[in-house]
Amino acid sequence: MDFISVSQTTENKQYIKRSRTQHIFLLLMIGALNTITPISIDMYLPAFPKIAADMHTSIGNVALSVSTYFLGFALGQILYGPLLDRFGRKRPLHIGLCLYIIATILCATCTSIEMLWLMRFIQAVSGCVASVAAMAMVLDFFPTDKSAQIISLLILILSVSPLLAPTAGTFIIDTWNWRFVFIVLAIIAALLLVVVFFFLPEGHQPDKTVSLLPKPIINGFKTILTTKQFYVYALAGTFSFAGLFVYVAGSPAVFMDEFHVSAKVYGAIFAGLSLGFIGSSQLNHILTKHFTNESILKATSIIQSITSILFLFFILNNWYNITLIIAFLFVLLACSGLTYPNAAAVAMRSFTKNAGTASSLLGFIQIGIGGIISAAVGMLHFKGSLAVSFVIAASSCIAFFILLLGERRKSN
Repeated sequence: MDFISVSQTTENKQYIKRSRTQHIFLLLMIGALNTITPISIDMYLPAFPKIAADMHTSIGNVALSVSTYFLGFALGQILYGPLLDRFGRKRPLHIGLCLYIIATILCATCTSIEMLWLMRFIQAVSGCVASVAAMAMVLDFFPTDKSAQIISLLILILSVSPLLAPTAGTFIIDTWNWRFVFIVLAIIAALLLVVVFFFLPEGHQPDKTVSLLPKPIINGFKTILTTKQFYVYALAGTFSFAGLFVYVAGSPAVFMDEFHVSAKVYGAIFAGLSLGFIGSSQLNHILTKHFTNESILKATSIIQSITSILFLFFILNNWYNITLIIAFLFVLLACSGLTYPNAAAVAMRSFTKNAGTASSLLGFIQIGIGGIISAAVGMLHFKGSLAVSFVIAASSCIAFFILLLGERRKSN
């Protein structure tokens, strides 16, 4: 898979071979950009009780700062898509990362939960350029028939975050306080900005034909959104993948509030559960060599729906303990590791020249709906385990029915 694109003047991209070292460096750079959002979320999760105490609020209200981040991230997708196509990948990256650093430092100065919600929203709007650019550069630098495999490899890089970020966050909180978590995030972003500026190649030359006026942008989004292959798989993948968002937003309430585990134990649980997501995303790298993306997505959606219903059934009947909850979440996160790369690969398959816009719209749908769904966990007046299991079951079943309806219309 040692390919890098050298032309995007036409929809038929041209690729040339590069050295294995260049290939690995490019993957690591794109992967590093893709980790900005997960570390921005995962690193401060163990601090929820202390943030709640400092701001005289509940853990549920602190969890809403995760949801406001998701919503800001979704909005940023729409903003950056056309910019990445018009000005190339690097200029928007430079500006977005600079704004992210400023917003992250401001997060460390917040004294009220409302201010934290706002700063997290701004932090997400600015920082999401990294993820949008990363997804677009998959199509810039690699052939489309390799996209699902490349996305799976990026998930492996991305998955280091949930393994290390909560543990790192716990260390920072114990050594200093929760505000230093955001200072560390700002330093990481600053280092990444330097590397991007000097070493990341431009994957897409600026295209002045891409208009930044509202009407052409809306028409461009409309064209993509009305492509059946895009909207069916984008929506199915979104609702299927929403379980991950629900887990991230709800897990502090489940483990630290309901089961009263310490921040260190929570970090260990979070890291262990991440192995399900990591393992399945890498299993997907093997599966795509023998099965189509569509068939993998459908089979996984069935397993996810059945598991989520059983999870909810056990919670409703109080047939559970912390071990059983961890087991159910492990399987559900493993399903998310399979649904995301396959749904994204199929949804993006038809787009080349406007890959940045398509990537941004896909991200807007996935993160926007995922953020709204995750907010339900904090807004429902249920105990943590019931809220998480109920929302995951609902979103998983919706994803499966979208796939069924899409297949039925395709056959008619």
